[in-house]
Parts: sequence; C-alpha cells; structure tokens
Amino acid sequence: MNIKEIKLHQLMMNMKHPFTTSFGTQQDRFITIIEAVDENGLSGFGECVSGEDPLYSEEFMDASLIAMKKYFAPLLLQNEIKHPDDVWELFKPFKRNNMAKAGIEGAVWDLYAKQHDIPLSKLLGGVKENVDVGVSLGLEETDELLLERIAEKVDEGYKRIKVKIKPGRDVEMIRTIRGKFKDIPLMVDANSAYTLDDIDTLKALDQFKLMMIEQPLAAGDLIDHAKLQRQLKTPVCLDESIDSYEAARGAIELGSCRIINVKVGRVGGLTQSKKIHDLAQKHHIPLWCGGMLEAGVGRLHNIAITTLGNFTLPGDTASSSRYWHEDIITPEVTAENGVVEVSHEPGIGAEVDFGKMEQYLQKTETITKEDTPDMIFYD
Repeated sequence: MNIKEIKLHQLMMNMKHPFTTSFGTQQDRFITIIEAVDENGLSGFGECVSGEDPLYSEEFMDASLIAMKKYFAPLLLQNEIKHPDDVWELFKPFKRNNMAKAGIEGAVWDLYAKQHDIPLSKLLGGVKENVDVGVSLGLEETDELLLERIAEKVDEGYKRIKVKIKPGRDVEMIRTIRGKFKDIPLMVDANSAYTLDDIDTLKALDQFKLMMIEQPLAAGDLIDHAKLQRQLKTPVCLDESIDSYEAARGAIELGSCRIINVKVGRVGGLTQSKKIHDLAQKHHIPLWCGGMLEAGVGRLHNIAITTLGNFTLPGDTASSSRYWHEDIITPEVTAENGVVEVSHEPGIGAEVDFGKMEQYLQKTETITKEDTPDMIFYD
C-alpha cells in the first residue's frame, strides 16, 4: 500500500440529546475523521473516538491529535504496509495512545478493503449479513423521563436497553424500570462509579434479572472485579478494564467477568479487536461491541467487527439518527427493529459526505511524505 497523504478532519458535532453518565453530561462531541489517500487518489476513512477530556480514559483529543501528527501519520507514510495488520506492529514501540492508533489504522483497513473491492466485514472474517443492536441511554433528570426514553426505544425494536447508573441512581431506579418493563432485555452500565464498599448495592441488582452489570468498579481493575463476580449472580461485563489483549487474557484467567465489551478505539484498533475476539471465543466468553458516541465512520467500523461470530450480544451501534441531526455518511446507519443490515459495498460500505461534513468542520490538516522527516528510534 502506497499511502501518499493523511488528512485529519477535525469536527465539532452537536448531539440531539444530552448524554449523561457518572462522568458528567455531554452534548457537543469533538471528533476527528482520518483520511488515508493512496497514490491513485482512493481514500480510506477512520475515526478517532477520544473525548475532549481524560474522563473515560487517560487519552483525550488534543493528545491524540499530537500523537497522530507527530508519530503515527509519519510512520505510516514512511513505511510500506502490505496488510492492515502491519499497522499495529509499526505503532507498537509507542505506549498506549490506543484511540489515536485505532483511528489511523481504521483508515488503512477501509482503504485496503476498497483497493481489493471487498466489504470491510468480509476482510475481517465476518460471517453475518446483519447484526442485532441495542441502545445506550444516559441518565435523565427524573425516572419518569428515563421511562419515556425507554418506551421510545422499545417501540423502535432495539434488542437490548442499556441504562447508566451511579450511586443514588441505581437500585430504586432499576426497580422503577422493571415495574413498567418486566421482560425487556435490560443491562446497566456504571462506568466505574462503585467500589467493593458498595457490594450490597450491587448484589441488590441481582433481583432484577439483568443481562449484565457493565464496569461497576475502577477502570483498569481486574482483581476486585473477580472478587465481585464471585458474589454476584448477574454477569459482570468489563469495558474500561479491557484496554488490550493482555488485559482480556488476565480478566478471563482471573474470572473477573463473564462478558466482554470490545470497543475498537479503546483496544487500539481492528487488529487487536480480532485478537480479543478469538481469545474470548476460545474461552466461551460472549462479546458485544460498545459505542463511543461515534459519527458514521466509527459506527460502520463497529458494525464490521460485530459480524465476527463470537459477537453474540447486541451492541451499541444504534441508528445515526439516535445521536445526530445529520450524520456525515451516505447512507446513514439505520436500525430496523433492532437490526442493522451489513453493506456489501467495498470498505466501510458508505460514502463520507463532505457536503454534510462541512457544517461540522473546524479544521483539516494534511500530512504528506515531504512533511515528515525520517523517524529514528533509540534502544
């Protein structure tokens, strides 16, 4: 693959509704779309999912932009890439910065798939023609408003409802939800808001027949989650703790969870997502693909990875219209009765619409081979 330039399209997108978690409330979303252009002018697209602030993880957008401009784009332009899996090895000397790595790697995967006239899902080894999706709902000011949101999404046919919880908005809130929606597939996501001191609260959630409790304890933790899982009937699902293949292997060996949420950006890209998929499949740990409030490019990468066989639980890849007044791709992602059809078009399966993107665009930076001095590494 001869990549001649990398473009970083920096967007500010306004979400339809505020999204509240234990971290806080977000409505404006800073997103970078990475475009890798080959010598024939063909483009592949990836998306960097870093937040503006280091709340979900230590990585944040300003740092990701520096990493992409100073290290990862130059490395990609200076080296021959025979297959997208090579990108992970190329970036390996640099510690973490997984979301920056994943954004650029995603553009390479899309470009390679287009060059070979194959859907990205098939290139990854996907076996599904459609994928089941759920929806993630943030905290609302009142339980009544949350019930209204849930009713909307149940009527739209989503296969699973996820609601955020935090101390003070947990057991009684879920009791209220179960009082109205007795049988819907329901899970909760704590985003690391609890400790083992809250074990009685977490055990009280067992009565509600939840699909899972996602990331109840500290990000990165495996040991306390293993202690917690042994005392819960409800499966623990790890999110923020699974930031690498090694973390997934540790969680499985320790018994820290019974389910894993794979987020492409969090683990460093599609190559690492595939590795985690194969490991989890070997150990009979079901997977699902979590969302990071992506625009259409990242959403399509999520759909592609979800076509692998061990992604057996509905993911967070809801319709574009769930989050955005207008997405940046054509056609937009659409879930019908909780199912998204997988595109048969080459690459991610949709076109980036630069006319739509223009309304959100703040800045585009282009990096070429001429702009990048050779990088030297020292032992």
